[in-house]
Amino acid sequence: MKVIHISAECYPIAKVGGLADVVGALPKYQNDLGAHSSVIMPFYNNKFTQSHEFSSLYQAKVKLGNNDVNFNILKIDDSVLEFDVFFVHIENLLYTKDVYSDNDTNRFLAFQIAALDWILTLKVIPDFIHCHDHHTGLIPFMTQESFKYQTLNKIPVITTIHNAQYQGWMAYDNIYKIPRFNIEKVGLLMWNGMINPLAAAIKCAWRVTTVSPSYMEELKLKANGLESLLAHESSKAIGILNGIDSKVWNPETDSYIIKNYKKSTVESGKKANKKWLCSQFNLDESKPLFAFIGRLVGEKGAELLPYALDYALRSKDISVIVLGSGSKDIENQLFGLMPKHNGNYNAFIGYDEKLSHIIYAGADFLLMPSRVEPCGLNQMYALRYGTVPIVRRIGGLKDTVIDIGDNGFGICHNDISVQDMVLSIHRGKEFYYNTESFKANRKHIMGIDHSWNVSAKAYIDLYKSIN
Repeated sequence: MKVIHISAECYPIAKVGGLADVVGALPKYQNDLGAHSSVIMPFYNNKFTQSHEFSSLYQAKVKLGNNDVNFNILKIDDSVLEFDVFFVHIENLLYTKDVYSDNDTNRFLAFQIAALDWILTLKVIPDFIHCHDHHTGLIPFMTQESFKYQTLNKIPVITTIHNAQYQGWMAYDNIYKIPRFNIEKVGLLMWNGMINPLAAAIKCAWRVTTVSPSYMEELKLKANGLESLLAHESSKAIGILNGIDSKVWNPETDSYIIKNYKKSTVESGKKANKKWLCSQFNLDESKPLFAFIGRLVGEKGAELLPYALDYALRSKDISVIVLGSGSKDIENQLFGLMPKHNGNYNAFIGYDEKLSHIIYAGADFLLMPSRVEPCGLNQMYALRYGTVPIVRRIGGLKDTVIDIGDNGFGICHNDISVQDMVLSIHRGKEFYYNTESFKANRKHIMGIDHSWNVSAKAYIDLYKSIN
């Protein structure tokens, strides 16, 4: 079974969010199950591409409207990853330091056309094409309707929606840039008066998946305008929960953390990592340590963080660390809490991979008050490291975290509010001081299996069900 994943991101090559983590892990675990999965992605001008050597496999031109654009297909020379990655290199278009920009319509159109043009030349074509998010949303349409790709129209195309809030909208006058098709089929591209790549993917893909069962059901009620379409296409739609790369996220072998540990040594391991964190960020290690890791945006409920943390910290019996970036207003508010709660609170604005691992290893609780969370990986990382997730019941968080009051192992709340966040922090604090139960829970959550093994098999089974 030959599977080609097409994506704008792939960890560790280029990462903006959870999309990269999925595409960087799923092919690896599919290969472990006997598939031959690879990835096609853009060639960016970043630290990864600058530090590796690449060979050119194919050169041609993309027709983008009236313009001819040169592209190369590159492959990395050394075997850094456990699966093949092919890169679409387009100078001055894809070859930028940022994954996303203001010119994404042309960038990702060229990327998708170049990827399909190259697939046309392969001696052995893929059995399945697996597209990820709107950046690859026109591929299901083009393989089905564009004349030049008629030889590919028998290949099943699967689209996975990682976040339906972003749909890749583009004006109708871009229609001439899409490889020629029967104009009577233009309705497949359109939604609410615009070309909508994600809507086109939902209409044309053979199967549509989301990254958790609950998120699939939620999208039928709230999908930024695509609710009725997803409800209409529900017969081919399924939610498959993401996994985590348990080889990367493993406290026994993680090279980032201060001290490695397993279930039997979790207390000493977490203590060492917590001690380092508290020393570096001027926090009291004797108090329960609450953490937030993520984008400081409304989707993550981050605008409530400054208010909820300010209130919760008044009792001076907890420590809090924040790692993230996003809204400048939220960043400034979080910075503003530092002098007020000196010794109990600190924030690192930005992203640091090593620090994130140490926080998962050293924190007692992870806060995820998300407004939208299609799957969520952070709560799974936290569980793997013996850190109790405090989550809002939404999307994949609802599928992966059960409240301690329901014979579970985490702390859950229903509303996106300061009051619910503060109450949940208070519940966490009480749980922390119920020492024996808290220690037993740590060992229990470290044993919960959210690896890609289960999810990768679910995707393989999905592919097989199509034929």
